[in-house]
Amino acid sequence: MRRVLGSVRARATLAASIVVAVALAAAGAAVLLSLWTNLSEQAGTEAERAAQKVATDIASGQAYGDLSLDSDDQPVQVVDGAGRLVAVTEDLERISGTGVDRVTPQAPGAVTGDDDDDDGDDGGSDDDPHEAGELGEASFSDGSATIDGDTADYRFAAVPVEVEGKGTVTVHAGAPLTAEQEAVSTALTVMLIGFPLLLAVVALVTWLVTRRALRPVEGIRGEMAAITASEDLTRRVPVPDTHDEVARLARTTNETLAALEQSVERQRRFVADASHELRSPIASLRTQLEVGAAHPELLDVGGAVEDTVRLQRLAADLLLLARLDAGERPADARFDLVALVRDEAGQRTGDRIAVSVAADSVDRLEVSGSRGQLARVLGNLLDNAQRHTRSSVSVSVRRAGEWALLEVADDGEGVPAAERERVFERFVRLDEARARDDGGAGLGLAIARDVAVRHGGSLTVREAVAGGALFELRLPWPERPAGGR
Repeated sequence: MRRVLGSVRARATLAASIVVAVALAAAGAAVLLSLWTNLSEQAGTEAERAAQKVATDIASGQAYGDLSLDSDDQPVQVVDGAGRLVAVTEDLERISGTGVDRVTPQAPGAVTGDDDDDDGDDGGSDDDPHEAGELGEASFSDGSATIDGDTADYRFAAVPVEVEGKGTVTVHAGAPLTAEQEAVSTALTVMLIGFPLLLAVVALVTWLVTRRALRPVEGIRGEMAAITASEDLTRRVPVPDTHDEVARLARTTNETLAALEQSVERQRRFVADASHELRSPIASLRTQLEVGAAHPELLDVGGAVEDTVRLQRLAADLLLLARLDAGERPADARFDLVALVRDEAGQRTGDRIAVSVAADSVDRLEVSGSRGQLARVLGNLLDNAQRHTRSSVSVSVRRAGEWALLEVADDGEGVPAAERERVFERFVRLDEARARDDGGAGLGLAIARDVAVRHGGSLTVREAVAGGALFELRLPWPERPAGGR
């Protein structure tokens, strides 16, 4: 069963068929009930008219033997006040449903005469429910009757009439339900034949429409399978020209493939650049060690230490980038950004240009995140400024609305407008020769921006007032920092 219903098309067809089947069954039952009710009411009206005609003849004084009761399809019974059957349709053999099952008239005899002698005012008594000759309200019942050997179902109407000298006489007349039964039977036959055909059409149309609607999905699935097998991320899935959910799915899938392609390409470039950056200091260190092994007096210990330090820094940068790419979240701790800036600036005793700190507008500015990672950001920005400045490096901390701003400025050549986004890419150095001489691998600014983004902030660069570069680190400032003012 699970295999049969293993596709969306099969489940949609089954669901549509069940819904339509229930709707058709309910509609069919309602139609049959309404048809039977209307036709039954028509038969009741016909029976009431026949009973009223006979009752009118009785009220006009016509004798029971002179009543016209010879209709072949409308059985009639006349019952007097004593419950005696005084008149009946000819050839009536059996009847049920009227309360009087007898089919043979009984003569009134002495009963009617005694009633007349005992109570001469019987026809006009105030206790009578009807005035003499007035027809009462009809009541209805269902039953059957056999006339001249033919048995059928009938709708009976009982009409009482008050007759002077005879008391209350009740006329029972029936109208056949054969036409009603045939009409309902015909409608039921049509439904039993038509509904399954209609249900089959609905199921077929649902199957075809669903297959047509899901055909683009199968195309997307097939193309994704081919992309997975070929590992060619430049391929894209087809986008149907339908402007519906499937088209949006295809566009989203292509956007995902594009992002995945960029990520893989970025990873490939990262591995290639890292290998290239590692190769140079390792080769230099190996050469120095080989020379030192062969000629100890020529060993350049200072150069070997410098290459080792460069390798250590590069390995630390690569490890940090790997953790950031893996989605490492910064610690949710509060600390003073002003104190962080002053501590980091005070520890840089070996810089060729002293770092000036401007935080006069605030004594304390707390932010949330990892103090170590933000200290790394500040250190990378200061290292970059030291490599490019001429005579000054400054750090300022201030609050701007809901943001805490940390700015590092120098008076060097600055960053060209066309390169202000490129400098944050990994292993990018605008001056290759100088960067290599100073030990830079082009990862400092990339790490700084990644850390800023992980902290919910941003890192941008623009021209400083002195003409150099001004790097602006923007971090969210909490509404109510713990211990803040």
